[in-house]
Amino acid sequence: MAARQEISDKAWAMMAPHFPVWKWNGRPIMDMRRTVEGIVWRFRTGAPWRDVPERFGNWNSIYGRFADWSRDGTWASVLAAVQAAGQRAGDVDWTVSVDATITRVHQHGATLTRATGGTAELQETR
Repeated sequence: MAARQEISDKAWAMMAPHFPVWKWNGRPIMDMRRTVEGIVWRFRTGAPWRDVPERFGNWNSIYGRFADWSRDGTWASVLAAVQAAGQRAGDVDWTVSVDATITRVHQHGATLTRATGGTAELQETR
């Protein structure tokens, strides 16, 4: 039975060059794709790091890679590459929607005093 992959081959081909490579000194690094798939699984499910399935490797090692790549800018590089590829292909729509929902104050906060700058609020335009 083939294992289900979290990342398609096409997506991996675009992302793979942005991850660090082993420099042949010290302990060999984990399989990059399997590690990234473990990270993707964790964020897709919203599960704690300790619940990442063993098929992706040790959860602590996966978290360590995620944290290292967050610090050194690897994820920013991957995001920029994916966005640029999407932009070139015409798959990215940069339309932004802003929600203008009004959020009411909780009933216990409604009677609190607030600093308005005086007793009257001025409605002047500049």
